[in-house]
Amino acid sequence: MIIYHNPRCRKSRETLELLKSNGVEPEVVKYLETPLNADQLKSLLKKLDIDATELLRKGEKEYKENYKGKDLSEQEAIDAMVKFPKLMERPVVIKGDSAVIGRPPGNVLALLK
Repeated sequence: MIIYHNPRCRKSRETLELLKSNGVEPEVVKYLETPLNADQLKSLLKKLDIDATELLRKGEKEYKENYKGKDLSEQEAIDAMVKFPKLMERPVVIKGDSAVIGRPPGNVLALLK
């Protein structure tokens, strides 16, 4: 299991703790330090079964300053997350070919079944 984690984010910390309390020691990827490239994001989106715009954090300063009010294509949304990794929703937990966004943290329990 892999968690794309931001230690400064409360929901990300709660999700990691929930995994650990259920006996899972996931591989922790601090995606702000090791950003995903476009191909990795496309693979992640496929596992999440969502569009790129659904993974965008629209409340972030970088989004508001660069993309607010724009109708982004799939590729433009991916490019935005490559350029500004902070725009990727967090945390994201992957198990095999499945993934969930840990908002709320309880969402990850579906991967433990």
